[in-house]
Amino acid sequence: MIPVRGFEGKTVAVFGLARTGLAAARALTAGGAKVALWDDKPATRDAAVAEGFEITDLAAADWSQFAALMLSPGVPLTHPKPHWTVEQARASGVEILGDIELFARTVNAAPEHKRPRIVAITGTNGKSTTTALIGHICAEAGRDVRIGGNIGTGVLSLDDMHGGAVYVLELSSYQLDLTSSLHADVALILNVSPDHLERHGDMEGYVAAKKRILSNQDRGDTAVIGVDDAWGQRICTEITAANRRTIVPISANKAMSRGVYALDGLLYDAAGERATQVADLKRARSLPGRHNWQNAAAAYAAAKGLGIDPAAAARALMTFPGLAHRMETVGTLGKVRFVNDSKATNADAARQAMSSYPKFYWIAGGQPKTGGIDDLADLFPRVIKAYLVGEAAPAFADVLQGKAAAVQSGTIAAAVEAAYRDAAQSGKDAIVLLSPACASFDQFADFEARGEAFRAAVAALAAGKTTEASA
Repeated sequence: MIPVRGFEGKTVAVFGLARTGLAAARALTAGGAKVALWDDKPATRDAAVAEGFEITDLAAADWSQFAALMLSPGVPLTHPKPHWTVEQARASGVEILGDIELFARTVNAAPEHKRPRIVAITGTNGKSTTTALIGHICAEAGRDVRIGGNIGTGVLSLDDMHGGAVYVLELSSYQLDLTSSLHADVALILNVSPDHLERHGDMEGYVAAKKRILSNQDRGDTAVIGVDDAWGQRICTEITAANRRTIVPISANKAMSRGVYALDGLLYDAAGERATQVADLKRARSLPGRHNWQNAAAAYAAAKGLGIDPAAAARALMTFPGLAHRMETVGTLGKVRFVNDSKATNADAARQAMSSYPKFYWIAGGQPKTGGIDDLADLFPRVIKAYLVGEAAPAFADVLQGKAAAVQSGTIAAAVEAAYRDAAQSGKDAIVLLSPACASFDQFADFEARGEAFRAAVAALAAGKTTEASA
C-alpha cells in the first residue's frame, strides 16, 4: 500500500466503495487522514463495514468539514450530468480528485531520493496490452516494476515507493479527468477514436481528458504519441510546438523520419540518421496483428525513455506472454479455435481482432456504444456467420442483414454452442471469435466476467465432447 500524504488530520469524503474507493480509504487512513465513506449501493457499504470502516451518509453530512472528495472514476463528473456528490462538493468549495491524483501528490511530496519513475499510458485501445508489455520489458531488464491503475491492481494498493521503483500505470479518461498534478517521466497516448462520449460530452472533451496525461512534463521527460489517427497527429503537432520534452511518434502504418514504427511486422527505430530494424514482431506469438505492432512500438519507445538498453527491450518483446481477454486463445476443439477478445468494448477495438483473421465466426453484442458496428462494414465479408448477444443483438442483426449471415443467440453460452456447431460442420480450420464491439454491462459486471463466461462455455463444450467420446 502507498500511504497518502498531505491530508494528515483532515477528513476526506470518499464516494464509490468498489476497488478504487476502498483502496483510497485504506491509503488515506494509513497516511493519517480521516475518511467519510459512502456508496449508493447497500451491498458495497456493507463490504466496507465488514472491513472495519465507518459509513457516513454524505447526503446528510456537513460538507464544510471535508478537505476533499475522493471520487471513484466510474462516477460521472460532468456528463451526462454531474453526480450529486460532485454538485455538493462544488457548492461547498470542496476539491474533487481521484486515486491517481492522490498518488501523484504523494510522489510530489516525497524526498527526491525516494521518488520513483512513472510511466503513464492512455489511449482508446491497446492500453492494457501496452501497460503489461512495458512492465514485462522493465522486469526483464531487472527493474523493480509495479503495474497498476486501470489494469489489475489499483495504484494505491501497489507496494510503497522508493527511488529505484518504476510504476507503470494504465490510465483511463475517467481517471485522467480527476488528475491534475501527475508528472509522468514517460507518457503515452497510443491512439484516439470516439469512445465514452456519453461521459465527456463530445470528442473535444474526450481528447482533452486524454491530453491531461502530458501535463507537467518538461525537459528530460518523454512523450510517446501514436500518429496513425488524425487526433494523435494533432496532439503530436501541438506538443512538438511546445518543444520541451523528447517526443517520439509511433506508427504501425507508415515509415517515418523520426520515431518508432512497424511495417509488415518489422519494428524500426528511427532515432539516428537512418532507421534501424530492431525486431521481427511476426516472431512474437503474443503480439499478432497491426494493432499489437503499434503496442510493441510504443512499449519499445517507452523503455528507451526509461534508459533501458534498446536491444534488451527488443528481445523482451519476443517473450511477452500476452494478456487474458485480448485475442487470447482459450481452447481448440478439433479444427475449431476459440479466441477471447472480450476487451473489445467498442467497434474500433473489435476491428483490430477482426482484421487479424481472413474468415471467422463472430460472437458480438452487449451494451451498444455510440455508432454501433456501422464502421466495421468493410470487414463484414470476413464474417462467415455472426452470433449476436445482449441488448445490441436486434440492432446488429439489422446492420448485418444482406451483408453477413447472422442469428440472435441471446447469451454467450448459446452463441458459443451454435458457432462451434456451424464451424465444426464446415470441416475446415476455423476461428470462433468473441470480439463484442460493445460494453458488457447489460449481462456482466465487466469485460473480464464476459470473457470468463466465454472460456467456461468453451470448457463446457470440451467436457461434453469428451463425455460423448468416452461413452
